[in-house]
Amino acid sequence: MITKQLPNEEFLPFVISELQSVEGKTVTLPLRGRSMRPFLEDNRDKAILTITPDINTGDAVLAEISKGHFVLHRIVAIDGNHITLRGDGNLNDEHCTFSDIRAKAIGFYRKGRNKADMTEGYKWKIYSWIWTRVFPIRRYLLFALHPHVPARFKKK
Repeated sequence: MITKQLPNEEFLPFVISELQSVEGKTVTLPLRGRSMRPFLEDNRDKAILTITPDINTGDAVLAEISKGHFVLHRIVAIDGNHITLRGDGNLNDEHCTFSDIRAKAIGFYRKGRNKADMTEGYKWKIYSWIWTRVFPIRRYLLFALHPHVPARFKKK
């Protein structure tokens, strides 16, 4: 099997066009980046995406926040057409509009499992409820879970 990696600005428009080609179609997308830590990991987990008009606070969505710059982050606030996004592993927000949302995550394959954690399931809802409410102390939790100690200070 031949594997080819493309930059997001080339690959994701293709994924979006595939989703738009058939109503109800889903695409499973390998995740890149650290913004959804600690529960979704770079090069380990996969998102199941679909297009749906049903978008709400708490949903994880694929949004194009600027031309060619896509993020898969959680909606933390909706004010009219203005949407505030934040990755679970991020402390800062991004902003977009409803028209910038390209797809919604309806599930995730985590830790190499063959069974998806669906976003409508109790596991995801409980995790989401807890994690979104610990935002004020999130930076400390993230540091404890994934310390960023420079290599020169680590024991050999």
